[in-house]
Amino acid sequence: MSELNITRVEWHRVSGKDELPEGRVKTVSITQGDTVKQLALTHHQGTWAALDNACPHQGGPLGEGSIENGCLRCPWHGWDFDPITGKPPGGYDDGVQTYPVEVREDGIYVAVESEAPHVRTVTDVMAETMANWGVTHVFGMVGHSNLGLADAIRRQEVEGTMTFIGIRHEGAAAFAASAYGKLTGFPAACFAIAGPGATNLLTGLWDAKVDRAPVLALTGQVQQQVFGPNNFQELPLKEAFSAVAEFSHLVLPGSNHAELMNLALKTAHVKRDVAHLIFPDDVQTQPAAEGAEAGTPDGRIADPEIHPPADAVFDAVKLLSGAKRPVIIVGHGARFDMDGIVALAEEINAPVLTTFKGKGLIGDAPVHPLGCGVLGRSGTPVASWFMNESDVLLVFGASFSNHTGITPKKPTIHVDFDRWAIGKNHAVDVGVWAEIGVTCKILRAQLKGRSSSVDVRDEVAERWRIWRAEKQSRVGDDESAGVSSASLFEAMNHHVPGDAIIAVDVGNNTYSYGRYFESSGRQSVLMSGYLGSIGFGYPAAIGAWAATQTGDDRFAGRPVIAVTGDGGFGQYAWEVNTAVKYGMNITHVLLNNGELGKISKEQRAGHWDVWQTSLTNPNIAEYVTSCGGLGIRVERAADLDVALERALAYPGPATVEVMTNVDLI
Repeated sequence: MSELNITRVEWHRVSGKDELPEGRVKTVSITQGDTVKQLALTHHQGTWAALDNACPHQGGPLGEGSIENGCLRCPWHGWDFDPITGKPPGGYDDGVQTYPVEVREDGIYVAVESEAPHVRTVTDVMAETMANWGVTHVFGMVGHSNLGLADAIRRQEVEGTMTFIGIRHEGAAAFAASAYGKLTGFPAACFAIAGPGATNLLTGLWDAKVDRAPVLALTGQVQQQVFGPNNFQELPLKEAFSAVAEFSHLVLPGSNHAELMNLALKTAHVKRDVAHLIFPDDVQTQPAAEGAEAGTPDGRIADPEIHPPADAVFDAVKLLSGAKRPVIIVGHGARFDMDGIVALAEEINAPVLTTFKGKGLIGDAPVHPLGCGVLGRSGTPVASWFMNESDVLLVFGASFSNHTGITPKKPTIHVDFDRWAIGKNHAVDVGVWAEIGVTCKILRAQLKGRSSSVDVRDEVAERWRIWRAEKQSRVGDDESAGVSSASLFEAMNHHVPGDAIIAVDVGNNTYSYGRYFESSGRQSVLMSGYLGSIGFGYPAAIGAWAATQTGDDRFAGRPVIAVTGDGGFGQYAWEVNTAVKYGMNITHVLLNNGELGKISKEQRAGHWDVWQTSLTNPNIAEYVTSCGGLGIRVERAADLDVALERALAYPGPATVEVMTNVDLI
């Protein structure tokens, strides 16, 4: 095969003269602008040659092959080529391309064509559309079946419109994207290859779906020509994602590519759900049509301020105006409307309780004199007492989970943007289908001066006094088997900043956090709510940290805290390296009791034998330090204050590993 006819060439030094022995081959790389070209460099019978690195049959890397009996052998399927000319024995086909080589004083040089201008692809159009819709972060793993799309995302990163965070497991990418959506109300993207990379996203996507968080999932797929016959890593991804994704479509050559991305992001935004696009490998690099325009959200999203029906408002006002002891319960769905809710609570003297997912939406008294903490299994007796003493419940954005335990025995007004959610678990007296913020303004205006409620602020303060005395008594519990959760969260109450974003995992650490940690009202709490997936905490902190880097004033500069157990952290412990790589300022508080304590507790409660719940852990603090972060191990409650201060001051990922007592939760 003749050498390439090069009219415009660039010479590149690829090797020293002593770096490749006689009779050997190796892969060399040539960087041209923002692209890298790989060649197979051979040294055979005193002659140097450079060949295209990809075998023409299956793309095998010839630079990883060997020279045997005068032939360069492909490492994948054994096809032979002349190591100098690139021709196969017997002239069966055209062989592989060769490139001019010069041996100079300082090494071996190869000539390649000057880099051709980039041809805009369909994935460029789609990535530009993502940027136009405000997608700022992509969490994922680059691999062999998503390289074209990866390059389009890279180009957006070069332009400064998007940031890619390469995680160590795709499950962490989906959890990070889910947490980002829960915190901001806007979608981030998670990104994976075909087959196992795509299926690894599913747990985190289910977490987003059941908690109504917007997420965009982007998955590679095998080439179109091998659809069907069970090609390597081929799975029916549309079917695999059909239950979790509200929108799931295959990107084809003839697709309207900008519009597909428009619809995916519109779905994620408006329905607060998962949208999924599948990219066959060969479609990703298809040239875009000349003049193809990227999509935008302009004119695609209507005003979300849905006003409540007049009859529903009338019925709600009638109940509330006559109530002596109204109570407001807020869930995660109310997180963007708390100013209006608090103003309404003050107007009608209503104590404000939260679901566990809504923890932190109002400050616990005395930060706000009507803040009563969390209701339900992970809550405070303060919240339960006021619900039981109430005569009307006004519920905003809560899902009535059985874990929360909102009683069906009280007259109830339920306000939600999702009509299906209203009265889902049991009948309510007044269902109000509308946006929460709009409804609060209307109710407050109509109830002004008309409320019959009693002022319960002194009662709220007294119930908190009783509960705090109980908590303080638990701080002094015996520590012979480890630090008590009451001691740990008492210390966190003193040190965690009032504007922190706190990602909480699943397990006994979660219950203890709900009971003992007191909220400032300015903190944002992220958790795996309805799915309750162990392992959520640390990847969620990565997603939260990403939100602090977007320039959004709601999150800029806020500290990020992760609270996990040793069981949950073990699911994605390698993501510490992700946090180190990107310089993420995450403070991680880890409760290490050497056990899946929540499961042990359930086994005992169900009169089962405690079985297979013990854990063997490394010294986690030392592990974090070995990764390049700061690890601190705490074995005594007296050391908590100093450890938390050090970790919070550290400008990168820090873990405080607290050796806790599994029974003192």
